[in-house]
Amino acid sequence: MSDDRTPGAGAGAGADVDADVDTEAGTDVVGTNTDVPLIPPSPLAPPPPEPRSAWRDVPPAQVRQFAALALEEVPALAQDILREIRAEYPGLPVVLDDSGEPMALIGIRRALEGFVQQLASQEGRPRYHLEVFQEFGRGEGLHGRSLDSLQAIYRLGVRLAWRRLAEIGQQIEIPPPAMYELAESGFEYLDGLVDQSVRGYAEAAAREAGERLRLQRKLMELLLSERRPDSGTGGPAMSGAGPGPGGGGSSSLGNGLGERAARVGWQLPERVAVGVLLRPAREAVAPAVGQGVLLDMEAEQPRMVVPDPDAAGRPELLRRAMAGWSGAIGPPVPLADAAKSLRWAEAAVRLMERGLLPSGEVLHCTEHTEALVLLQPEELIEDLTRRCLAPLDHCGPAHGRRLAETLLAWLETRGGAPEVAARLGVHPQTVRYRLRQIRELWGDEIDDPDRRFELELVLRARRLRGRLGRA
Repeated sequence: MSDDRTPGAGAGAGADVDADVDTEAGTDVVGTNTDVPLIPPSPLAPPPPEPRSAWRDVPPAQVRQFAALALEEVPALAQDILREIRAEYPGLPVVLDDSGEPMALIGIRRALEGFVQQLASQEGRPRYHLEVFQEFGRGEGLHGRSLDSLQAIYRLGVRLAWRRLAEIGQQIEIPPPAMYELAESGFEYLDGLVDQSVRGYAEAAAREAGERLRLQRKLMELLLSERRPDSGTGGPAMSGAGPGPGGGGSSSLGNGLGERAARVGWQLPERVAVGVLLRPAREAVAPAVGQGVLLDMEAEQPRMVVPDPDAAGRPELLRRAMAGWSGAIGPPVPLADAAKSLRWAEAAVRLMERGLLPSGEVLHCTEHTEALVLLQPEELIEDLTRRCLAPLDHCGPAHGRRLAETLLAWLETRGGAPEVAARLGVHPQTVRYRLRQIRELWGDEIDDPDRRFELELVLRARRLRGRLGRA
């Protein structure tokens, strides 16, 4: 018996499912190609239905009855809530509006009325227009109430309000599921109140902080000014005279300074020290110097006024706060002479920038008095140096430096060759040889106390500038 099937026919009639045709789906399946869909894409599914609202299922007449009863209760309920709040937070200030009514009472009453009216509309879950509570939070912030206490007050108010609304709902037999939904709406309403009030509170805090900084800068400008209004005549009075740090003179502080200090809550101290800072970076955050320290970060080189700088704990506090900063703090002076302390701090910072004083930290001028006294009047010291050290002009640079170092060591020790040699780290015979040369160069002038003082002065200044070795 012969097989009359052709290869093509055999493939079509056999059991090879790879060549089958899916007539139900109307799609040919060729070979093992799985990229061709077996089922055409279905249309987009409709969105799921909105969850059923138990509150919206309450008959409108019953809702209106609930709203009417609740609104009747609002004035007394607001008073009860405010009374409970004051009992819970007895230290809270009472802020009155223009009519003499407590702002807190107005806010509570408006919150209750808004909540009930929105529920009565039955337009889905309540939506609220709470701009008034931005102003409420703004006012509370400006009058010293903390944000935590403000939020706690809201929570207390909602809890008390819910008790009364639940009683009304039970009275007119509103189903429990609807009342549960009402409770959820109440907490949503609370979130809205808090959000708006916090926004207003933050806005007020930022504005108050900005105003305080502005007033603080004005106070510092007046405090550090060389000329301030005189308290008696209103005319100018000098707060220091003379071209350099430490110029003489004093002035009356005047009423203006006390008034400005009172506006920022700064108690006028007896003594202050003024600092000048060098920013570690343009975006550096202001150091946490504490509330008592006046700080002006707007200047290219920030300035600060430290009250009672020698008070217990103050130096350590400043040291920690100034970590990462560099600059200088002037000497403590009477409050009226704050500008003098500023001048010394500025002088120290200029020396730091020239590499003549240590950098990388906030130094105290009182610890670098020698450098500030000898290096600050540069022109005078240079002129005195030229005159006092003229005998060294004919010596070579290296030999002249060695003689100058030996002379300074002798002036500082007032000892003989062994003491000077020990200070310099050389042989005593070397010192004796140099001292003979020094006497030949200066002659009898080396025995004049005034001349010796001038020589030590200019040689110390030269050493501070790095032109002489340090013994």
